[in-house]
Parts: sequence; C-alpha cells; structure tokens
Amino acid sequence: MTENYETISAEEFQNQFVLLLPHLRSYLFRLTAHRQDAEDMAHETYLKAGRNLSSFAGKAKFKTWVFTIATNLAKDNFRARHRWREDIQDRCRTATQAAPEKVEHMHKIVRNSPSERYEFKEHIDYCFTCIAKTLEIEQQLALILKEVYDFKITEIMDILQLSEGQVKYALAEARRIMADIFDRRCALVNKNGVCYQCSEINGFINPKQEERAALVQIKMYNAAQNGAAREHLFDLRTELVRSIDPLNVPGTELHAYLLDLMPQHNN
Repeated sequence: MTENYETISAEEFQNQFVLLLPHLRSYLFRLTAHRQDAEDMAHETYLKAGRNLSSFAGKAKFKTWVFTIATNLAKDNFRARHRWREDIQDRCRTATQAAPEKVEHMHKIVRNSPSERYEFKEHIDYCFTCIAKTLEIEQQLALILKEVYDFKITEIMDILQLSEGQVKYALAEARRIMADIFDRRCALVNKNGVCYQCSEINGFINPKQEERAALVQIKMYNAAQNGAAREHLFDLRTELVRSIDPLNVPGTELHAYLLDLMPQHNN
C-alpha cells in the first residue's frame, strides 16, 4: 500500500480506504465496545475523510490520517459515556444469569452460530476491551494504537495531538493499570483471580470440550504456570489481541451481545 504521496485521487482514496477498513472497524469496536457504533463511526470517518481529501498532502501516512479522523470521532463517544468500572463484568454476569430471557438469547446466538465453537483467546481479547475501557481516554487510545495497531510514538503524537512525554506517560500508565487489573482478576493466570467467565462461556458454547486441553494451547496460560511476571503476561495478552479481529471470530456475536449489556451495569 502506498504510504506517502503529495496528492491522492478520489479513486485511490476509495482503494486505500477499503484496504484499511477492517482495521478501522476493529479499532473503533475496541474503543466503543458496540458494533453499530463502530460501523457508524467507520462510515462517518469515510465521509469526513472524503470531504477533506484536499487537506491530505502526504504529511502523514494515509493510515495515520484516517485513524486521526476516526479517533477524533471516538473521543466524542467517550465524552458522552462514563468510564467502565473494574467490576463491570462481574455485575453484568450476575444480572445476566438471573435473567432467563437473556440466558435464552445467549443460547439462541450459540444455536445460530455456523461454527458452534469458541476459543479462550477470543475471551481474553474481550476482557482486554472491557478492562481498557476503565482507563482514561488518552491512556486507552495510546495503548490500543501502540500495542494493538503498531503505531509509532510519533504517529500517536500526531493522532492524539499530545507531546512525546504525554504519549509515553499515558502509555506507561495504561500498561501499569491494565497489568495490575489482569493480575488481580484473571483466574486463568492467578488462582486468586475473580473472573471465571472464560471457563463459563467455554462450557456454555463447547460443553464437550475439555477445558484444560484448550487452555494449555495458550502461551500466556503456560507462561503463568511457570511464574512469569505480570508485565510479561500483559505483553503476551497484547500479542494475542493483535492476532484477533474481534468482529470476525467464532464467538463475536456472543461477545458483542455481552458488551451491549455492559453499560447498564456501570453504576
């Protein structure tokens, strides 16, 4: 893909945007935790970029320019909503289990799934999204741009309009907070963890699958059993998250439904 050029034609813009669209959608989904919001913002990004095509003069990579537009739109979404609480997954889980109609809807999603399977790594990606939404806006954006979408510090500075020191601080704080929350909560890597959704959802979708056999395939799980530090485990999580498109995995419909339920349990 062409990275730098002084001008860009309407046709070239269309071609470049189509190539970028899957990454843009997944980025916005991770920020909003809502499929329709992500789709709407991706479409609005396309329209806004198209209207401002003449302002693109190759000063930034096309990807950086488009993600800047999308990020600015996402910030408005952030301002209209509260940051998520650390225990939001627990609250949602308890309320959902007590609501027969919601449990039935989950069963319906599974029954209608063409794959009828689920992988633990998908849920780790889902948890990454939930926990990232407990961060401040700049922290969440810096973390996802750097750790998941491989933007350079200088590019993140342009996207967020922050200084180098501000970006590095936001990134360091985001990593520290995320690693700390995962270390306390994740039952996959810590016997004192409080979150059991991975195994519960695996049993819900794959009742015949032996849990440990599936777990040992995850590098992060094996590293945890060998006493790896939480910072290393966080790096393994981000490595896994980078490998997943949350909108195109077997468990995406179920996770999208659970994410839709989250905000009502954030009080």
